[in-house]
Amino acid sequence: MYDFRPHAETPKPEAYRQLVDAADALTAGEPDGVANMANVAALLGDFLPDLNWAGFYRVIDGELVLGPFVGRPACIRIPLGKGVCGVAASEGKTQLVEDVHAFPGHIACDAVTNSELVVPVSRKGTVIAVIDLDSPLTARFDEEDAAGIEALAALLAERI
Repeated sequence: MYDFRPHAETPKPEAYRQLVDAADALTAGEPDGVANMANVAALLGDFLPDLNWAGFYRVIDGELVLGPFVGRPACIRIPLGKGVCGVAASEGKTQLVEDVHAFPGHIACDAVTNSELVVPVSRKGTVIAVIDLDSPLTARFDEEDAAGIEALAALLAERI
């Protein structure tokens, strides 16, 4: 059994370093991208506090398609450029949204979500997926969270 959770008082940058190390341990040598996304989604849900959803959307045939996740049922397909995930994928830029209700075109898959962090996963300059984190807390995510998940996305770029 794996237990990678950091101590509650661990500084955020160190906690994200531990998260990336744990994801590395779980995905190293495993060629199946879906298996790797599933384990990392579970790791995110277990590792990070105050989340109501954590997982992946994959870029398939010009749209985002739901991948492995933890949380309540979610939107299955999201057009590129639509919602927080679609904007992150189409622009190739991290979206740190303190209040999703103020985000133009937000797609509400879960009514309890109030803030969101979406980080694109790029391989050879092409976005292949996004990592999506949702929280019921407003302003749950900050720049340290974004940097930590961006480091995770860089690790996973060749593993999913």
